[in-house]
Amino acid sequence: MAHVHHAASGSYEFLVSLSIITTALVYLRGWVRLRSKPSSTPTNAAAAWRAWSFLVGLFFIWIAMGSPVAALDEQLLTVHMVQHLLLMTLAPPLIWLATPIAPLTHGFPKQFVRTVLRPVFEWPPVQELGKAVGNPVFCWLAASAALVGWHTPPAFALGMQSAVWHTVEHASFLAAGLLFWWPVIQPWPQASRGPSLSIILYLFLATLPCDILSGFLVFCDRVVYPAYFSSSHLFGLSALGDQQCAGALMWTCVTVVYFVAGAILTTRLLSPENFRVPELVRAELPASAVPQRVSHSAPQTAPQTLEAF
Repeated sequence: MAHVHHAASGSYEFLVSLSIITTALVYLRGWVRLRSKPSSTPTNAAAAWRAWSFLVGLFFIWIAMGSPVAALDEQLLTVHMVQHLLLMTLAPPLIWLATPIAPLTHGFPKQFVRTVLRPVFEWPPVQELGKAVGNPVFCWLAASAALVGWHTPPAFALGMQSAVWHTVEHASFLAAGLLFWWPVIQPWPQASRGPSLSIILYLFLATLPCDILSGFLVFCDRVVYPAYFSSSHLFGLSALGDQQCAGALMWTCVTVVYFVAGAILTTRLLSPENFRVPELVRAELPASAVPQRVSHSAPQTAPQTLEAF
């Protein structure tokens, strides 16, 4: 089977690199502006560790899509799996941990925010769309569909043969990863920071499609993707050995990342400040003194984020 999706890899990698550098510069410009106005950062979006988190997330995206390593996915399924894990499992949580909405909006010119971004975010259909796509059920289904769909042999072969579909594949991995981690991290400035048992269950259920796919790749006694039969394998791996390595890598990485995320959420859930105030005590307190839990099932509307403009 011929591989053609890297025929124009030079221009593709340049566009990816340019996009990532531009995004990083816009973010850093906004981050510096927020750092100069501490009173305007109630969510601590300008903390130094958040900037590092965002930049490392962008770096992972560059490795998966724009670096010379990305071209090796023609020869090794393991490299393809590294791309998938970077785009869906590692880069998105790092990006959302940076709470990038405020720095990015402050990084754009003020006139652009006033005349373009703010009207778009305040448009009711956009707000309704945001609520729909931020629902955990939708996010889970989108991530599972991207994972399973692109690893079916016909879709995988299409991505190997077509530069356009290969780009769509990567873009869908990244979009699905960002959607998946949205309910877990809740990066929107007005979203609740309180974990819930449903999100821990959400993470556990998300491991099931990954476990099924990776287990199939590890224990299958034949090569699932014929494209790798004709590849010149690196490191002396056979096509079947490469497939087993890719499956094991996916199995291990997803299990570790989701376990760590679940453990952090469980610790926060069990922390004293998350226990409800007893009703007898609640009755004696003013309403403003009782913490209110906000639903995390959908992103909040944007006007408060752009009030500075």
